Amino acid sequence: MVFPTIEFAAFFLVVCTASWLLMPHPRVWKPFILVASYAFYGYADVRFCLLLAASTGINATAGWLLARRRDRRVLIVAVALNLGLLGWFKYFGFFVLSVDNMLEKVGLPAPLPLIQVALPIGISFFTFQAMSYVLDIWRGKIRPVPLLDFAVYEAFFPHLVAGPIVRASEFLPQLDSPRNPRAVPTTRAFFLIAGGLIKKVILADLIATTLVDPVFDTPGQHSGAEILGAIYGYAVQIYCDFSAYSEMAIGLALLLGFRFPDNFNRPYTAVNLQDFWRRWHMTLSRWLRDYLYVSLGGSRHGRRRTYRNLMLTMLLGGLWHGAAWTFVIWGGLHGTGLVVERWWADRRRRDVVDLTGAEGGELIPAPRRGDAPARDPRSGESTSIGIPAPRPAYDEGRSTERSLRTGAVRTVPAGGARRVPAATVATAVAPVVLRRLVTFNFVCLAWVFFRSPDLATAFTLLSRLLTWAPGPAPLLTPPVLLAIVAGLGVQFVPAGFWPAVQTRFGRLSYLRQGLLLGALLVLLDAMVGNQGVAPFIYFRF
Repeated sequence: MVFPTIEFAAFFLVVCTASWLLMPHPRVWKPFILVASYAFYGYADVRFCLLLAASTGINATAGWLLARRRDRRVLIVAVALNLGLLGWFKYFGFFVLSVDNMLEKVGLPAPLPLIQVALPIGISFFTFQAMSYVLDIWRGKIRPVPLLDFAVYEAFFPHLVAGPIVRASEFLPQLDSPRNPRAVPTTRAFFLIAGGLIKKVILADLIATTLVDPVFDTPGQHSGAEILGAIYGYAVQIYCDFSAYSEMAIGLALLLGFRFPDNFNRPYTAVNLQDFWRRWHMTLSRWLRDYLYVSLGGSRHGRRRTYRNLMLTMLLGGLWHGAAWTFVIWGGLHGTGLVVERWWADRRRRDVVDLTGAEGGELIPAPRRGDAPARDPRSGESTSIGIPAPRPAYDEGRSTERSLRTGAVRTVPAGGARRVPAATVATAVAPVVLRRLVTFNFVCLAWVFFRSPDLATAFTLLSRLLTWAPGPAPLLTPPVLLAIVAGLGVQFVPAGFWPAVQTRFGRLSYLRQGLLLGALLVLLDAMVGNQGVAPFIYFRF
């Protein structure tokens, strides 16, 4: 968090206790939680509170004006002001340096004034949340709320600095009535907080300090084995680091009586890039889809424009993460991958057939160009954005089955799914494993640019990896390798395992749960010592 670990625990304990005491009195509770949130945000730099207040005033005013009169000019001004604040604080230096370098290369040196602008923590997150409020009012999805309610929504400290990106339609209705303390799922909250702390301190920080940071800081001094380990290590580090923050934010909000949407769903089990973005930073993915991709036209105007919209969305999504060409390339790689997947899906769609009915059922041709978007046979959801998620070859208790090799669907007799020979299951699972490996390694390749401080570092890492620079690998110690394996392996644990563990944890009394969490905090604080917990990666975005 913005506070050191123990200090934040004390801060939250005071705020949580006072919050529940004041909760029956909304006129007192709302100002209290707003002041607490501003105190939390101002701990890093009190000047940033002025920026947060300015963003609140701009967007609250825009929402009120749009409710009175649906004027596109108000929307344009509001979006421009939001992007202007974000651009000034986050992209001014990047723009000036890029223009200066370009002019120097063409023989027209014209040094531009470079002003050092401090980057406010979490500006990308609260700006996107504020914009969703204005855009949803414009689209008629929500109505404007009182200024105090909107100020609480934008500044609410559990999600203020690094998400999840909670939409106004998800948060504001929860302010309509006081939260019920008896309805708080404290067991899930404690479980999420404890799991997040373990991910952050034991896995993410260990991998970062002992492997990833040394290799990415001086790539020319490390062997191919260490570089490969650092690339895979960073994939685990950024997942454990960011998912840890998201889980702790969700858990802290639950303890205050508020529910946030989930942000991660085992992303490295994805079978393609579209599946990856359905699982990784899901609140950002939904924001980019609903407010950027759809606004650009989505998939409504033909294939070429769909490919263009996918690429623009990912390029801008990459730039959202940071003002550097490395982030643009990272977004471009994902955009290219999504376009290729979409092109391949469009090409295969002509050859796919659905088999319905019992044995010898009717053959239905695949949709042609111009037909309605394909629908998933079970959920009914549109799969027009890309390739639908694969279905198991044998799913007991269901009346349909999908071939992972051909994509065909068969409805079997009502008596149950037919038994599939073991050899058939093995050949069906193999492509899923292959697709997961390809997707994961592509994501890791893109992470090289995301993590590298500049393009020179990224290309040095990749060149030494491709030529397999010889040398020892002292950084690949057993604890680091075990942490990498654990960070990846935890995502492949059966879906029912963690709920079962949470249920057993829930059988303990609230006192024992709190004591165990407190003991974990003290243990982790002792482990990090005077160095403290490293800042979360997404604080800089």
